[in-house]
Amino acid sequence: MHSVYLFATLDTKGPEADYVRRVLQSCGIAVTVVDVGALGDAAVAADVSRERIFELAGGALDEVRRKADRGEAVTLAAAGAAALARSAYAAGELSGVLGLGGSAGTTIATSAMKVLPLGVPKVMLSTLASGTVRQFVGDKDIFMLNAVVDILGLNRISREVLSQAARAMAGLVTFPRPEGAADDRPLVAATMFGVTTPSVERARAVLESQGFEVLVFHATGNGGQAMESLISEGVIAGVLDLTTTELADEHVGGFLSAGPARLTAAALAGVPQVVSTGAVDMVNFYAPSSVPEKFAGRRFYRHNANVTLMRTTAAENAAIGADIAKKLGKASGPVSVLLPARGVSAIDREGQPFDDPAARRALHDAIKAGLPADRVVELDLHINDPEFAEAAASRLIEFMRRSQPSG
Repeated sequence: MHSVYLFATLDTKGPEADYVRRVLQSCGIAVTVVDVGALGDAAVAADVSRERIFELAGGALDEVRRKADRGEAVTLAAAGAAALARSAYAAGELSGVLGLGGSAGTTIATSAMKVLPLGVPKVMLSTLASGTVRQFVGDKDIFMLNAVVDILGLNRISREVLSQAARAMAGLVTFPRPEGAADDRPLVAATMFGVTTPSVERARAVLESQGFEVLVFHATGNGGQAMESLISEGVIAGVLDLTTTELADEHVGGFLSAGPARLTAAALAGVPQVVSTGAVDMVNFYAPSSVPEKFAGRRFYRHNANVTLMRTTAAENAAIGADIAKKLGKASGPVSVLLPARGVSAIDREGQPFDDPAARRALHDAIKAGLPADRVVELDLHINDPEFAEAAASRLIEFMRRSQPSG
């Protein structure tokens, strides 16, 4: 029988977890309570013991308790929770994950949620839900519900919010997901930034006219991570990665990095991809006061009151280009890099504030030096020229049609 897995530290959240269990059961939902506590005694019975969680993480609960190291306990519990969720889902036993907690409980429960595919219900009732939650949500479809009061005791506020979490999960697992349309088309993942929007919009129109469905990811760190995850899950037929700006933030130290694994999933999976250097001319910061002192004297552009852009240098561009070439050089599927000689963003073209032919040349030369000549095409166009977008879309369509099984 499918069951909602309820993750909580039963030494500190026992009565609250039991309340949520009872609400779920009153809705006709089967519940598996998982104890991810360590240092105190459990207040209520669990269906999956903390000993089992630490065993799955390769650790011993007795040893953790002896050390009384809270940080180690949370790290191991998070690993064990993720292992349990992964195996339960693979066995067809898990229908959703609900977590309760503060910083520790949120870290542990969302670790379990993040190993599950898109569409599996995930609800996190957290005391941290009203703040910055990217580290907990990552690139997954996790509902974060603000606890309002601390999850400590049952009172008129906590009962209302705990009940909301339970009823939200009950609805998610009870009501069926809509069936996919009969004419679902192959999915293409595309990356876009404000400064590459014209190119991606034109390319999308070309792809859609040829029978493909296009998912556009905003290249703000989380967008790139989400795209990489979906590629790894096998739902993407082709990748139009025109906007690789997140690599600039990763290399230089901006705020919108997608991590070191950016630009690797399609290569590993053999998914056809067309890649360009969109917005690699910029590193992203927030208000001017957020720019680190070490960058004083660099060339900046105020995009708006909350976004400050810094022009990448020729040396930084060379390093980014080498990274692109190294990652794409491992591709097991068809790949092509299209280089726009006249500029990589709306503000990197003649007469615009980030126009820097030497920096562009360093970026593109590094890519050409690291890849076979038949994988790189340099066009005497700007990235936002319609002709560039059409060339990129056409190349990807050619790759995908060539990759489709005959008949």
